[in-house]
Amino acid sequence: MGKREDAWREKLQIMTSYERSHWETGDMVAGIDEAGRGPLAGPVVAACVIMPPDDLILGIDDSKKVSEKRREALYDIILKKAVDYSVSIVDNHTIDEINILNAARKAFEGALSSLKVRPHHVYTDAMDIETDIPYTPLIKGDARVYTIAAASIVAKVTRDRIMQEYDRQYPEYLFAKHKGYGTKAHYDAIRTYGILDIHRKTFLRKLLQND
Repeated sequence: MGKREDAWREKLQIMTSYERSHWETGDMVAGIDEAGRGPLAGPVVAACVIMPPDDLILGIDDSKKVSEKRREALYDIILKKAVDYSVSIVDNHTIDEINILNAARKAFEGALSSLKVRPHHVYTDAMDIETDIPYTPLIKGDARVYTIAAASIVAKVTRDRIMQEYDRQYPEYLFAKHKGYGTKAHYDAIRTYGILDIHRKTFLRKLLQND
């Protein structure tokens, strides 16, 4: 565990570099990220998290770089230690109505507005939002900023659990395995069993035409 813990501590120093200038003046920082822009089914989920500067969590990273088992463990720790957090879920019908970019933005803004504690600054994963709170969008922010990475884990675990519930309702689609992404198994299930109410129809029309 020693070398891994040392690597996590080094990573933590790098990933908190954006927050530290705010923390040093007593300001609270929020990070926002989403999960589920690319899948053919299910919602897009955004999380907004304010983390305390004096109780950092080792192992926080972009959710895509963390194993499912580790994400689940970190999720529980993040929710326990967070100063405040919120989650916003935008369903597939809204995605079809306003497109995925606008739906993701709606989820970002919904997560921020649902906080009980108002942060002094917000970092987003490459998303411009409407808010009167100063914010900074950063490309690949989930791999660069501690609070965004924490939000990415909360969003990812939340959405994965939603897809696992869909898997229980529609076991033949294997949602627990592919989480709604366009895998061969998912396309095969759609061809065999049809399109569900949770599918993003605009995604399927475009993709199936080229399949």
